[in-house]
Amino acid sequence: MIAANPVSLTGVSKRYREVAALDEVSIELAPDTIHGLLGRNGAGKTTLMHILTGQAFETGGDVRVFGEHPYENAAVLRRVCFVKESQRYPDWFAVRHAFKAAALLYPNWDARFAADLVADFDLPLGRRIKKLSRGQLSAVGVVIGLAAQAPLTIFDEPYLGLDAVARQLFYDRLLADYAERPRTVVLSTHLIDEVSDLIEHVVLLDRGRVLLDGDAESLRGDAVTVSGPSGAVSTFVAGYDVLHREEVGGMARVTVRGVSERPDFAGLSFEPVSLQQLVVRTAQSRRAATAARTRDDGPVGAGNGNGGRR
Repeated sequence: MIAANPVSLTGVSKRYREVAALDEVSIELAPDTIHGLLGRNGAGKTTLMHILTGQAFETGGDVRVFGEHPYENAAVLRRVCFVKESQRYPDWFAVRHAFKAAALLYPNWDARFAADLVADFDLPLGRRIKKLSRGQLSAVGVVIGLAAQAPLTIFDEPYLGLDAVARQLFYDRLLADYAERPRTVVLSTHLIDEVSDLIEHVVLLDRGRVLLDGDAESLRGDAVTVSGPSGAVSTFVAGYDVLHREEVGGMARVTVRGVSERPDFAGLSFEPVSLQQLVVRTAQSRRAATAARTRDDGPVGAGNGNGGRR
């Protein structure tokens, strides 16, 4: 029997009164993979992570973590480590207390790895957590997320307080440990360029909907930026999914999806698209299309020739 994916969501929605934080989200997160959960602020990422970690309940759809619903499910939650920015601890906790608590909570806790990470980040074990700098607090979360060795580890921007050197240290230690002891990792981040070499699978959310869901390398290879004379560019991109267009003085630069191989087209130049460019352009394209439909539809009841009244 084939084991279920660590995370499986089918038609999952979450509403807060009139606001749809998640809208019919269906995704599968494969085991032993580093997944990037990407999107702008308010896209629904945090809501999704709260549902996966039993901190919120979906309005509709089906949620499975290791084949079971995570809400109030201790057997599932012991296998999940959720590290988030601004994690709160009791006021009296020193750094060492946070690690002792994590060691009790996570069955696979690696004390030796934790000690190595504490040295890497130069953390003061005896200092009260409420006295830590923002970067030190972020480092505490990073140590817990890595040393917990949880089969499903979710990082929700816990490293924003770290400087560039410390963030690179986190990425290096994550990748090295993942190569030795693979597990399912979810990185929710706005620092896409920094983690693009780590991410194997991408889920892009925008306004509660899934815009991209696929292998990171395939998604990058599927997009290209075409530059050249406007007429020639327009001819080439016809039939492709246009994500972004710029035109200046008879020259055009257009980013498109759906290009399966590098074409040979005289007079045009082709550039690869980074993961960050792909994410940004895809979100911009969807929002522009939504705005255009709204303008076309006009106000409710408009367009019937008598000022919107029936």
